[in-house]
Amino acid sequence: MSRKTALMATVVVFVLLLAAPAFLKNYGIYLLTTWLIFIIATMGLNLTVGYAGQKSLGHAAFFGIGAYTVAILMKAGISFWLGLPAAALICFATGIVLGFPALRVQAIYLAFATLGFNTAVWLLMRNEEWLTGGTFGINNIARPQLLGVSLEGNGAYFYFVLVVTVLMSALLWGLLRSPWGKAFTALRDNPIRAESLGIHIRNYTLLSFAIGAAYAGVAGALFASLVQFIEPAPFTVAASIMMYLMVVVGGPGYFFGPVIGAAVGVVLPEWLRDVPFASNWYLPLFGAAVVALMVWLPDGLLSLPDKLKARRLSRKAP
Repeated sequence: MSRKTALMATVVVFVLLLAAPAFLKNYGIYLLTTWLIFIIATMGLNLTVGYAGQKSLGHAAFFGIGAYTVAILMKAGISFWLGLPAAALICFATGIVLGFPALRVQAIYLAFATLGFNTAVWLLMRNEEWLTGGTFGINNIARPQLLGVSLEGNGAYFYFVLVVTVLMSALLWGLLRSPWGKAFTALRDNPIRAESLGIHIRNYTLLSFAIGAAYAGVAGALFASLVQFIEPAPFTVAASIMMYLMVVVGGPGYFFGPVIGAAVGVVLPEWLRDVPFASNWYLPLFGAAVVALMVWLPDGLLSLPDKLKARRLSRKAP
């Protein structure tokens, strides 16, 4: 897709999202808001997986840390506007602390290290009732106010999350076009060549991991105010695997991959529940669709234009 086409598609999608709440009921608005939140979370994971070329199965842990940070701080009387950056900073620092020893190993070993971290964080959320409420969770998490305007309504909160999503996307876009972003891509494509050009592999990999964790923290903070009640169930290893699946389905290393992947992971299962003759089988159908996609498009949905272009060029070749 050319840059002009991508820009036009982005503008069209943004306009449709602005108009969507007027045509949806409360649950539809809630579902779209959830989709936007998972776009932010998977943008961070895409930076780690798609651009830096690392395997992480602990992203839901950072998502949960962000959610619990905001919930605990707001329960203590601290404003959401302080809790949101605190969630990002705590997740960034946790990513640094975890990544420093974990990134000594690569590929599948890093995946197991982050999987173990996710399990440990989930057990902490479940068992430390004095802090997290345990299985009873934390309820009555208020939605914030912005310049005196309440974001309590689903429509108002949707527009707020949409603005945050656009800002986080613009920040990531700028990062990927900076020398840091070029270094991340070089690490993924050829680590040995990148090191020969003076790129410090461990430092840049650690940075991508920590920034990805910070994005998950922001998403978790937004998620806590959306659902207004959190408990450990949404932050299990299964949730991390689903986020990884979203990145892979959308297309790792594609900027808009998280948009498509989050739609497949969040919106598609709910849509299948309302399809006639498929409502009782929507989960097996969803799983079969993902398996078929991975067989025919192992690089994700956004690799389809590249694949069609390569096939067209191969037919023209003598």
